[in-house]
Amino acid sequence: MSEQIIYLDGEYVPESAAKVSVFDHGLLYGDGIFEGIRMYDNKIFKCKEHIDRLFAGAKVIMLDIPMTKTEMEEMLVTICRKNNLSNGYIRLVVTRGKGDLGLSPTKCKTATVFCIAADITLYPQQMYEDGMPIVTASQRRNKATIIDPQLKSLNYLNNILAKIEANHAGVLEALMLTHDGIVAECTGDNIFIIKDSVIYTPPIHVGILDGITRNTVIKLARELGYTVVEKEFTQYNLYTADECFLTGTAAEVIAVTSVDKRVIGNGICGDVTRKLLQAFKEHTKVDGVPF
Repeated sequence: MSEQIIYLDGEYVPESAAKVSVFDHGLLYGDGIFEGIRMYDNKIFKCKEHIDRLFAGAKVIMLDIPMTKTEMEEMLVTICRKNNLSNGYIRLVVTRGKGDLGLSPTKCKTATVFCIAADITLYPQQMYEDGMPIVTASQRRNKATIIDPQLKSLNYLNNILAKIEANHAGVLEALMLTHDGIVAECTGDNIFIIKDSVIYTPPIHVGILDGITRNTVIKLARELGYTVVEKEFTQYNLYTADECFLTGTAAEVIAVTSVDKRVIGNGICGDVTRKLLQAFKEHTKVDGVPF
């Protein structure tokens, strides 16, 4: 079996030859940004939105990406073709680049850019039919005044610590609260609840990622005639919701059927969640950059 082809700093190389320096600040300090992007039926889904978010993150951390947005889109198309993929997942990473053992980013002369295109399965397919249990982590979400979760940086230790709690509890995902006990998001997904046919999701300002799938689902829900409210809520509202679901690039749309052993609604994937999942699947067929 031939090796995967990886994009690395202007070249397309076999996986075994894709190497970065041990002095790269992305490795030493988590100094960099990334995007996870899906491809469906030979189309890169929400390609522009992902590239725009990557460049926005680069601006925030004052990182100069050595490519234009157009060049990056062309690279994403090429990496999919070179790996002969029609469906899958793209991981696009930009680090500060090679420096020294000091913290100062000024020693990093050129950013490192690499991209992986591969298959992905985040949750078992049966969970999209039956829903999934989650738990609330004791690890609180980073405050936006410290490291804003809108910044999709390489420093994911906050999320990983919560994911460890999920692993120890025997579930695949954990809910994270703010320091004030407000529902924020899960370790890798945004969260929604449904009560009396109204859809609620935490607002960006509580400290969550401004998810591209989240925004897509909000738009689709409104087009289907549902009221969607971005509003703060607590575990009480979550436990007593009629339905709950998560959204994310890798997760897509998946029902949550219990939280901290409290059954949500009827304990099955609800009608609204099912309709939104179907609408999302239909949307992936018509949105995207073809390759």
